[in-house]
Amino acid sequence: MKITLNVDDALLDRVVDSTGAKTKTAAIDFALREVDRRTELTKVLARGSGISGEELATLFDPASDPAVMRVAEDPADYKID
Repeated sequence: MKITLNVDDALLDRVVDSTGAKTKTAAIDFALREVDRRTELTKVLARGSGISGEELATLFDPASDPAVMRVAEDPADYKID
């Protein structure tokens, strides 16, 4: 689907760099999928833990590597050197 977006150029450049995406489209796709994955993970953990979403949100280290949290998935290659 084609869509026109106003995106912070510096932020998009950082996402492209940090993910190793070959295109801006790939970087945006990765970012959207990552947000969706984290949201689903939060829902699953909240159902089983008995704590609120706000409490659960404080348990995640924002500086953590998202690949480490993917227990049931193969680690993603973020950069191609």
